[in-house]
Amino acid sequence: MTKNRVEWIDFIRAVAILTVLYIHATDGIYIISSDAIMNYTLYSRIFQFASLFIGRIGVPFFLMITGYLLLDRSYDDERIRNFWNNNCKKLVIITIIWAVIYAVSLQIVTVGSGQVNYAEAGALFFSHMWYMPMIIGMYLSMPFVSNALEHFSPRTINQATIVFAFLAFLLPFVTLVLDMHGIHNVTIQYCLGFSGGIYGIYIILGYLVKKDLFKKYSSKSMGLLAIVSFLICLLFQYYSFVRGYDFFLWYEFPFILTGSFALFELCSRMKKVRAFPFVSFLSKYSFAVFLVHNLFRLPLLPLVVKLPYTEPVKAIILWILLIIFSYAAVVIIYRIPGFGKYILYMR
Repeated sequence: MTKNRVEWIDFIRAVAILTVLYIHATDGIYIISSDAIMNYTLYSRIFQFASLFIGRIGVPFFLMITGYLLLDRSYDDERIRNFWNNNCKKLVIITIIWAVIYAVSLQIVTVGSGQVNYAEAGALFFSHMWYMPMIIGMYLSMPFVSNALEHFSPRTINQATIVFAFLAFLLPFVTLVLDMHGIHNVTIQYCLGFSGGIYGIYIILGYLVKKDLFKKYSSKSMGLLAIVSFLICLLFQYYSFVRGYDFFLWYEFPFILTGSFALFELCSRMKKVRAFPFVSFLSKYSFAVFLVHNLFRLPLLPLVVKLPYTEPVKAIILWILLIIFSYAAVVIIYRIPGFGKYILYMR
C-alpha cells in the first residue's frame, strides 16, 4: 500500500467522481433531448433509469468517506477552530469563487446561442453546486458530532441511525407511494433535530463502517443487497413512468441508501486495488474535477446531441469527453504556482 494512502478509499473516491460525471452527462443528454422524450425506445428508457441509480451513488460515497475519515477523532476548542479554518472557511471562499466563475461562463457560453435554453443551461451549470452549502453545513457540526460519538458504542449509534433512517427515508417513501396511487396530501410530521438529515445519515454510516459494525454480514449478503436495491430503483422508476407519475430519483430514496451503503461496505473489504497508481490519480483530483467539469458540459452538449447515435451512446461519449477535458484542465490549473492548489481546494 502506498504510504499514507488507504487504497480502497482512493478507489471509492475515484468511483464517486466518475459516477458524478456520468450522471451529469446522462442528465444533460436526456434534458436537452427532452422534446423527443416520448420517442425513446424501451432500451433507452431503461438505460436512463439504470444510469440514475449508478449516478446517485457518487454523493453517498463522498459522504460516507467523510464519516469514515473525520468522525473517528477527538476535538478540543483549538482543534475545532483549526478544522473550521482549514475546511469550512476555505470551502465558503471556494464556493463563492466558483459560483462567480459559473455565472460568468454561463453568460459567455449562451450569448448568441439559439440552441440552448437559458433556464436549462442555468440548471445544468449549477446542478452540482447544491453540494457545497450542504457539505459546509456538515463540516460545521462535524467536530461536535465526533466528540458526542465517543461516548457511545457503535451498536447504540447504529440503533439511533436505524430510527433516523426510518424517519428520513422510509416515511417519505410511504408518502410517495400513496401519492402515486391517488392518495394525496398525506404528510407524516417528524423532526430530525440535529441529525443532519439524510446526508448526516450517510456520514454516520461511513463512521459505522470504520467501526467494523457490519463485518458480521457476508460479502454475498452485501452484494445481494446492492443488486436488489438497484433492481428496485430501476423497476420503481419504470412503474412511475408507466403510471405517468413525475418521479425523480434522489438521495432520500431508501434504496439509494441501501445500495450505496452495501457497495461502500463491500469496497471496505478490499485488500488490494489493481492499477492503484491510476486510481490514486483519479482520486487525487476528484474534488477539483467536481468543481470544473460543468464548464465543459454545456459547450459539449449541443455538439454531442447532434451526433447520429442513440441517447445512451451520446451519454457515454459525453461522459468520456467530460473525464478527459476535466482531468486535463485540473492537472494544468494545479501546476499554476500559488494559484492552482488554492482555486481547486487541493491539499
